[in-house]
Amino acid sequence: MQNRRSFLKKSLIGSGLLAVGQFPFQSFAKEDVKRLTILHTNDVHSRLDPFPMDGSRHQGEGGVVARMALINKIRAEQEHVLLLDAGDIFQGTPYFNLYKGEPEIKAMSLMGYDAVTMGNHDFDAGIEGFAKQLPLANFPVLIANYDFTNTVLEHKTQPYKIFNKGGLKIGVFGLGIELKGLVGEAQYQQTHYLEPIQIANATAALLKRKEACDMVICLSHLGYEYEGRKVSDMILAKQSENIDLIIGGHTHTFLDQPTILTNKQGKEVVINQVGWAGLRLGRLDYEFGNFSTKNLAKAHSVIISK
Repeated sequence: MQNRRSFLKKSLIGSGLLAVGQFPFQSFAKEDVKRLTILHTNDVHSRLDPFPMDGSRHQGEGGVVARMALINKIRAEQEHVLLLDAGDIFQGTPYFNLYKGEPEIKAMSLMGYDAVTMGNHDFDAGIEGFAKQLPLANFPVLIANYDFTNTVLEHKTQPYKIFNKGGLKIGVFGLGIELKGLVGEAQYQQTHYLEPIQIANATAALLKRKEACDMVICLSHLGYEYEGRKVSDMILAKQSENIDLIIGGHTHTFLDQPTILTNKQGKEVVINQVGWAGLRLGRLDYEFGNFSTKNLAKAHSVIISK
């Protein structure tokens, strides 16, 4: 009898809490949500300083000092942050002409980049020139479809990396554009280009199925979109499996909002790119619920300025 009375009492208390909107299930649900903020750049092209105050369209915008301040501010506000770059770190200002990438890599290390991929202009000082700067990097270079066997970059890059953020496993891998025709053979030497869509699907399957990643991100320097059949992020997204997000580069495309397409599995793939020259910082805020569900809660590009 006592057990029955106790049960009824607890039921009435629960009903009362529910009636006034105080039942704790809602708070439990909020606690179960895991959040991840993804910050990204692409095609910065050695733009360490802001654009000069000369009346031009982008005067006062960009620069690594303002970018670092913005990144640090977001990190202070958000517990779990990934900072990524989609290639073409080098070439475009006298900094690269004089120092061949040293200040660019040092700046990115100070900003705490988690990973980058390679663009075609990252070969502009030759494959040896890129390799020379790698000891200055405290982040990995991810590139799955360049085979560097018998070159100075052999074993100095990796196809992917898994990041653990607040109990989430985030798999990140890189894809590069075909170098032939864009880069002199003397600069990339024996680097062998592998077909990107096949490599992307194989890598994403490994990350999602074998490694049980909650999210798979592709850092792509393929380019956003082209006329014709040239492989791009748009084509990759439609022909992909297991990729959740493509962070793009190469075409200097300013996307005010991410593009969302459907892959071969009927699932959404998000594509984002933030132009060039370090003018913007891409920001994507994801929420993860139970049963590996995820939602792009907010997406915007932040203009970097003093």
